[in-house]
Amino acid sequence: MSMLESVTRGFTDHFNRLPDVISKAPGRVNLIGEHTDYNDGFVLPAAIDFFTLVAVSARDDNLIEVVALDYAEQDDRFWVDESYRDHPTQMWSNYVRAVVRTLVDRGHQLKGCNLVVSGNVPQGAGLSSSASLEVAIAQAVLTVADIQLPFTELALIGQAAENNYVGCACGIMDQLVSAGGKQGHALLIDCRSLKTTPILMPPELSIVIINSGVKRGLVDSEYNLRREQCAEAAKFFNQTALREVTKEDFFAAADQLSDVVRKRAQHVIEENERTLKAAEALATNNVAFLSQLMAESHISMRDLFQITTPEIDLLVAALDKELGNEGGVRMTGGGFGGCIVALMPKQKLSIVAPILADYQLKTGLIAIPFICTPEQGASLVSLEG
Repeated sequence: MSMLESVTRGFTDHFNRLPDVISKAPGRVNLIGEHTDYNDGFVLPAAIDFFTLVAVSARDDNLIEVVALDYAEQDDRFWVDESYRDHPTQMWSNYVRAVVRTLVDRGHQLKGCNLVVSGNVPQGAGLSSSASLEVAIAQAVLTVADIQLPFTELALIGQAAENNYVGCACGIMDQLVSAGGKQGHALLIDCRSLKTTPILMPPELSIVIINSGVKRGLVDSEYNLRREQCAEAAKFFNQTALREVTKEDFFAAADQLSDVVRKRAQHVIEENERTLKAAEALATNNVAFLSQLMAESHISMRDLFQITTPEIDLLVAALDKELGNEGGVRMTGGGFGGCIVALMPKQKLSIVAPILADYQLKTGLIAIPFICTPEQGASLVSLEG
């Protein structure tokens, strides 16, 4: 049974009717540009073929009733206009409550609705299952209220829900590419202006995501600490964000920063430059240069931003050795575990299995590969599929 069939049947089983519509939003992988988004910088993600689906129908009252098929059919109920509060036991409920509350905060006149949620974005892997859920929920409840918003606004709603209610000071990248991705393309995002530029992915390159098996979580002190350190560096340079600090200005005064803040700032400033170069390399199919930029990005995340793990470093090094300049590989996501991403020629895909077998022998961890395609952002799905 497909996920679409499953969520439709789940909705019918719970609410004795077909849904009005099904909202769909993808996860994402970031090809390059890590921890630059909340510094008003540049990122180069792609929406991927893992999704959250939300089946929805309008109600005659102001109650929101939501069922999560993937959590043993746990459910939640709350009123559209009630104050936000955390669910005592269900973390997933907090994202739904936060999105609805954020929409109300912004003046949208919502209706009560029934929702059934299911998804296949791997959780805790850095592929933005939370952003996918936020965007899909926002689109679903807006649709039954007959409200249409541009994808940038959907993204901002998801980000605000996470920042203001769930407790993670995430940037805009995850929600923006989930809402506005373009099939067959990566998306160069200017995180200040929210301008997006589709970058065609060379068809001969595969996106290979490998879940390292090292669990991670973004609502942690380490992620928010990195954000605080970047803000401290920007303040030192009398700027609102590190986006404004040039390499020349940085290196002229870097010795006046503490060692840790200097490292964080250097990573962000150089990563912004790498991301713009990587977008150009991808657009011109300059795979050798892209390989170099992805390698530099990983080293910077390891040594300057200090967000990789020994297992991640081992996996990246093994793939990098086999790919050479025919593809690129780096850690992706917020850090401290999760996934790596590789861009590699289709004829090189056979290198993955032996590398993962050796990785399991050395670490005891089972790494799971996913060969992904760049997908469209948020959309509405007909019940006919």
